[in-house]
Amino acid sequence: MNRLQQLFQHKKKDLLSIYFTAGYPNLNDTLKIAQALEQNGADFLEIGFPYSDPVADGPVIQQSSKTALDNGMTLALLFEQLEDLRKQVTVPVLLMGYVNVVLQYGVENFCKKCLEVGVDGCIIPDLPMYEYEELYQPVFKKYGISNIFLVTPQTTEEHIRKIDELSNAFIYLVSSSSTTGNSLELSNQATQYFQHISALKLKNPQIIGFGISDKNTYDTANTYASGAIIGSAFVKNIDANHIEESVKNFMKKIR
Repeated sequence: MNRLQQLFQHKKKDLLSIYFTAGYPNLNDTLKIAQALEQNGADFLEIGFPYSDPVADGPVIQQSSKTALDNGMTLALLFEQLEDLRKQVTVPVLLMGYVNVVLQYGVENFCKKCLEVGVDGCIIPDLPMYEYEELYQPVFKKYGISNIFLVTPQTTEEHIRKIDELSNAFIYLVSSSSTTGNSLELSNQATQYFQHISALKLKNPQIIGFGISDKNTYDTANTYASGAIIGSAFVKNIDANHIEESVKNFMKKIR
């Protein structure tokens, strides 16, 4: 059982995960930000590895990815930076990014390095479920890496139940069909969507992401799921010259 699975076994509600882009704002800020987030109450972390065409991301994370790439960030360099991760951070950590980067690095190499540095899982939004099941699931299981699937308002019930069957940590519940960075608006349609997911009685807990930006949207998400993920709002508030202070001030506003 990895750290992520242990977390969900012991804490069922009000979980808070923060996403940030590796290599942003400065190339060597990755561990500094991770440590500050844990110290200020994040339950688990999502570290994004940048990609030149981040199609699911809004302008804030797109810009952070471009800056990180310009700074020289690569997946190989990120793994080097994470070699001291478990000397400084105890909360679960996931890597988030796009499948092309993982394929270029090699899926087995990726999972092996995750295990070596203490990464517990990954979120690869454009990895098709059938490809994961047919080609990569044995590799992820071999190294104990949890693969997190995304569910959107357009995902069919059959597909959702299949995702639930393949998952072993949590399901990432995308709040809307938009890109990251848009505010969570609870229309009747969104409320019905969350209620529909709840009624399915899935075995894996759900965490809501996309559009969570402040205490109000965080609390709203917790009404319908086990927790929430904040990405763009956090990335936007990182002060390159005052990392620890800006992390502390942001987290104070959420909890």
